[in-house]
Amino acid sequence: MARPSGTFDAQRYFRGDHGLRFYNTGTTAMRDLARAIYVDNRAEWTVSDAMRLADALMADPYLETKSVGIEVVARFRRTFTPALLPKWKRWLAKNQSTNWATTDAICGYLIGPLVVAHPSLAPRVAAWARDRNMWVRRAAAVSLIPSVRRGVALGLAYDVARTLRDDREDLIHKATGWLLREAGKTDMPRLERFLRKEGRGLPRTTIRYAIERMPEAKRRTILRVTHAS
Repeated sequence: MARPSGTFDAQRYFRGDHGLRFYNTGTTAMRDLARAIYVDNRAEWTVSDAMRLADALMADPYLETKSVGIEVVARFRRTFTPALLPKWKRWLAKNQSTNWATTDAICGYLIGPLVVAHPSLAPRVAAWARDRNMWVRRAAAVSLIPSVRRGVALGLAYDVARTLRDDREDLIHKATGWLLREAGKTDMPRLERFLRKEGRGLPRTTIRYAIERMPEAKRRTILRVTHAS
């Protein structure tokens, strides 16, 4: 399914020494493949069978291979249980996600929906913000986004933002800003109060992501009052 790379260079989207490789198949082809695997096996498989496949594919260095494993498991969403959470965390902690795209897919398709279905897991995921692994820390923020979009776990979202404020990684700054932006869609006054009170201690990237949906005049004001003197 690989295509000639032409002028497209996937490497430019994934900085650092990640060891990631690319088939250059495109997202649509991988989703179609995952759908076909699911359709062929759904009568006999459980989520445990899907996880056995995904465990093998996540260990592969190719971005597209990892995505197929995640997408197949996601199709068993109705049977997700809390017992899956530590297994997904292991993918992150063992650096099998190794990049923001795979990490965010794990969060958006797997961990996030599980937390929505089982809100008692939210504090457990938020605690990952103190993990030494960068991908686990990013997951602490991104995995809460489906919940905050529903107006749930807003307090935890702001706790995660406080915990991650001094993180050295730009990808963490961006994820934190993304989480805050989504929290603001639910309660914009609360986001504004948070930024006015604590914004001077936040990375500028986090603030810029957080205020993207605010009116232009409000964005300028927040940038001014959060500017460290």
